[in-house]
Amino acid sequence: MAVYTLPELPYDYAALEPVINPQIIELHHDKHHAAYVKGANDTLDQLAEARDKESWGAVNGLEKSLAFHLSGHILHSIYWHNMTGDGGGEPLAADGVGDLADAIAESFGSFAGFKSQLTKAAATTQGSGWGVLAYEPVSGRLIVEQVYDHQGNVGQGSVPVLVFDAWEHAFYLQYKNQKVDFIEAMWRVVNWQDVSKRYAAAKERANNLLLAP
Repeated sequence: MAVYTLPELPYDYAALEPVINPQIIELHHDKHHAAYVKGANDTLDQLAEARDKESWGAVNGLEKSLAFHLSGHILHSIYWHNMTGDGGGEPLAADGVGDLADAIAESFGSFAGFKSQLTKAAATTQGSGWGVLAYEPVSGRLIVEQVYDHQGNVGQGSVPVLVFDAWEHAFYLQYKNQKVDFIEAMWRVVNWQDVSKRYAAAKERANNLLLAP
């Protein structure tokens, strides 16, 4: 029985136009994200078989495969909800996301500084990867992570709250090789309400992630 399932999109394929066209959303969700879900489930099956047979010759590859596919599934599941056709701008207290706005200012000096860092981190990923805003529970601050593939360069225990997909399949059909143009456009669809809820949840559960610093 499958452990992981492909979540439904929270909007229709055309909801993020003109920033992301419907064809990209359909292919990205229905094909690419679905492949990570299948890959994670298949790898769990292969690990179960390895345990049953006490056959561990492929364990390094299987553990890497599980990290790759599972992280891909999780990051994409966040990604879809991080976006909305009514999004964009910056988080403001007037919109009910003042705690997030304050945390960004405290962690990065200003929203402009944060936006510049996350944009550069996402746009300059070598090959495939992500730009990620994460809550880091040891310091209790927000950090930007530049994630290659899906799982590399990640601070252990950090919780992603805003993710920018910088893999070519996220933008190539529309933006060709202009990754930076896509990342700049992404700011127009950020769902700050969703990011704020994820930030609040990460803070609340921080003690559950780490017993002691």
